[in-house]
Amino acid sequence: MTDCPALPARSPLAVRQTATVLDVVVPVYNEEDDLEACVRRLHAHLTATFPYGFRITVADNASTDRTPEVAARLDDAIEEVSAVRLEQKGRGRALRTVWSVSDAPVLAYMDVDLSTDLNALLPLVAPLISGHSDLAIGTRLAGGSRVVRGPKREFISRAYNLVLRTGLAARFSDAQCGFKAIRKDAAEALLPLVEDTGWFFDTELLVLAERAGMRIHEVPVDWVDDPDSSVHIVRTATDDLRGVWRIGRALATGALPLERLRRPFGDDPRDRAVPGVPRGLARQLVGFCTVGALSTLAYLGLYTLFRMGMGPQSANALALLLSAVANTAANRRLTFGVRGRERAMRQQAQGLVVFTIGLALTSGSLAALGAAGGSASHGAELSVLIVANLAATALRFLLLRAWVFPQAVHTAAADGEHQHHETPGSTR
Repeated sequence: MTDCPALPARSPLAVRQTATVLDVVVPVYNEEDDLEACVRRLHAHLTATFPYGFRITVADNASTDRTPEVAARLDDAIEEVSAVRLEQKGRGRALRTVWSVSDAPVLAYMDVDLSTDLNALLPLVAPLISGHSDLAIGTRLAGGSRVVRGPKREFISRAYNLVLRTGLAARFSDAQCGFKAIRKDAAEALLPLVEDTGWFFDTELLVLAERAGMRIHEVPVDWVDDPDSSVHIVRTATDDLRGVWRIGRALATGALPLERLRRPFGDDPRDRAVPGVPRGLARQLVGFCTVGALSTLAYLGLYTLFRMGMGPQSANALALLLSAVANTAANRRLTFGVRGRERAMRQQAQGLVVFTIGLALTSGSLAALGAAGGSASHGAELSVLIVANLAATALRFLLLRAWVFPQAVHTAAADGEHQHHETPGSTR
């Protein structure tokens, strides 16, 4: 894995000291008919509305038509336009190549068809200039967006973003809109980790940025579908799904060094100590409750399924065992932030000890229900189990925090203590 630099604390850009603040990349492949009109329209808009120096870079992805000639002519005719020729195809490859060598502190890209209204460009890059955000994306799926496109592309776009939300827990709303920007320092840290060179490039960039704790700003856009788009929908969708699987597997195994990308401690207001609240407790409670709610639903579903073929005690024990293993793994990763395989088996074993406590409570509750006399209904059994699980939940959280995953708590406390004793001018 290529090493990557740590990010500095967020701060506004010194735009008055930089000749070129914004570099807008237009990746193209066989766009001889549309390229000149696109670049001239973009140049006119930036000249009229953008208050700082800018550059437009045409990144030609191994075009076989007259696109290189058109790009060279624009390079000669307009001072703020430059042309770059790549001998291999791939939008991601083009963006990586230009962004890696650009001297502009803010980097952006947009599709050559200019489907996105250019009035969104300044709102897109303003949060990056001010230091508020690390990346910015145009979104066609926000409430304020105004979009004109056919039902096929609408369905594909929403389905793809649903896959990202469910498969990778992504929180950004629109990964595919060809209208994005990133700060140079964030790009320098992220690009070495991005493997894709095609259409999945910017999705991968966004997922890694989000998992590293970077802030992604979203701008609702006006967007009109280009009916002559050359994008091969089926092939692109297949490649994207492969990319989702690859990234999901890397995140699950802890193969990506995202901790190295995090901002210095204290840059995020959530780092600040709250009197009377142990550091990390609030976030861990939210994660534990979320995992617990999902585990309870899984447990009740498994119990109902197993109850069809076995008695209540056996069904309860088997359902609780399976949900406990999944619960420990989910809490390990999501609630307490423990990555990698180190001590994973030991923590699962400790989780099973915690499971026996839950088993004792729920089994005892079922036994008490049976001792009350009569044949209890399935609804009564579920009600008793829910109450018993709620009673076991608080104890389970305390045991996970204090016994199974104490290193996560101690690390957070040490960070808080370190921040408390640092002098204002010190660095980490």
